[in-house]
Amino acid sequence: MTTIQHLYEIYLRHPGICTDTRKLCKGDLFFALHGANFDGNDFALRALEQGAAYAVVDKDVAPSDPRCLLVEDTLTALQALATHHRRQFDIPVIGITGTNGKTTTKELIRSVLSRKYNLLATEGNLNNHIGVPLMILRLDSSHEMALIEMGAGAPGEIHTLVEIAQPNVGLITNIGRAHLQGFGSIEGVLRTKSELPEYLYAHGGTFLLNSDDPLLVEKWGTQTALTYGQEGNYVSGKVAGHLPYLSVSVGETVVHSQLVGAYNLINILAAIAMGRYFEVPEADIYAGIEGYQPTNNRSQLVRLGDGSQLIVDAYNANPSSMAVAIDNLVDSPARHKVAILGDMLELGEATEEEHRRVLIHLSAHPEVKALLCGPCFRKVAGEAFLAFEKVEDICEYLRRHPLPSESLVLIKGSRGIALEKVLPLFCSGSL
Repeated sequence: MTTIQHLYEIYLRHPGICTDTRKLCKGDLFFALHGANFDGNDFALRALEQGAAYAVVDKDVAPSDPRCLLVEDTLTALQALATHHRRQFDIPVIGITGTNGKTTTKELIRSVLSRKYNLLATEGNLNNHIGVPLMILRLDSSHEMALIEMGAGAPGEIHTLVEIAQPNVGLITNIGRAHLQGFGSIEGVLRTKSELPEYLYAHGGTFLLNSDDPLLVEKWGTQTALTYGQEGNYVSGKVAGHLPYLSVSVGETVVHSQLVGAYNLINILAAIAMGRYFEVPEADIYAGIEGYQPTNNRSQLVRLGDGSQLIVDAYNANPSSMAVAIDNLVDSPARHKVAILGDMLELGEATEEEHRRVLIHLSAHPEVKALLCGPCFRKVAGEAFLAFEKVEDICEYLRRHPLPSESLVLIKGSRGIALEKVLPLFCSGSL
């Protein structure tokens, strides 16, 4: 059986980590992880044939091949390897979790801190029990700090991630109704996200508190010295304008972002707070925020030739983020307001109730034309709303019923609904 120390010695010679033979590079260290419908051990020999230096396996697929490194469990070995690697670095590691805005906040902080430091930051969706160790294993001697996003869908998952990443600074963006299928309740969300500050306080770290979130304030307000928010003691700010992009006033300074939605105020203030904590010059903090341009269908504004605009926020959705996105649309002075909304996934027993809440919210704003997509919205919508089973059905409807010019269109739903498929319809001018 291969020890973690021996595995680490091999990793130092072959620091490229791969878990998918389709993305393998010559010389990589291949980890044969398990999935719901596959066993990575079945691909270990193929990985070696494709040029992997070693394959880490938990089945003895090739007893006579010294390039197959046998461990008890490949995922546990990957996590232990990352933990061992993390301990070799005496640098700041920032942990970020929360219900909404994790990735946007992380990218804003990256944009700010990278103006002063060589920073390793979470890429893509590498924020879970596999992604976090993969990111930690990308740390090298050139990095001055690391910024690690941590996602969770069930109790205990943040605890696992902080034990791997060992952050010494961190924040929770907010607490909202998401992943209720795993957490059971919003109290369950709070308990799990709080595993980050629990770790920080137990190890002498620093927690920056969102003072606009009442649940976080109730739980952590008496223990936390540094707060950010509209009335934060470390960083305070207000919305200065949000048409079309959000501007934030911080003292006498107005910061002009490229984000849509007043709900991004707290994300910007979090980035300012983290920049100040790490002594980034104030001018560089603001320049970092103003220079950040959202991607990946998160809070993006797309302008169309007929005067219409799309608010594209189709990467993720939960009841909390859906409500603030609709409010942002309602507050707009646009002549025509349209909401193309997809099902919110992973809500468990609360699924129908939460989707009905969205419909009640929309009913209070008849000026918003709603097009709903997904089996749950279709089930609860009744006759009062236009609801479609699939994105393709919405596309067909839009081809037959083009939206008027100068429309403001919100596109928001869980990633699994794939609402981004409507974008070519608008951007190609085929409507």
